[in-house]
Amino acid sequence: MGKRKGCKIMNFRELAENAGLEKEEFLVLVGLFIETSLFDLRKLQSAIDKGDLQKMVEAAHSIKGAARNLGFEDMYEVAEDIEIKAQKNVLEGTSGAVKYLQEKLGLISKDLGEPLYE
Repeated sequence: MGKRKGCKIMNFRELAENAGLEKEEFLVLVGLFIETSLFDLRKLQSAIDKGDLQKMVEAAHSIKGAARNLGFEDMYEVAEDIEIKAQKNVLEGTSGAVKYLQEKLGLISKDLGEPLYE
């Protein structure tokens, strides 16, 4: 497996097997994950900008669940951290976490063959 800026290139076959799916089925779900996560990340950043803690919890929870279901554990952990911070009325560090999630989503998308950013 190759490396790119400290991140492993996604092994979609292994992730599919871990999820009990065929690779093709998994790739469809990853495409949907990217689409919905982009929307959730926009909602999350908007909620952070407005200090809307409830919307932060909701958007982070959505990303967290989808990431966990697909085996994207690092994204799950970061989204969970954002969710917990929002529940504790803490905004510190959340914008950086959103940036990480955006970058990670871009890498997944690129590995899928559908780059978000060029």
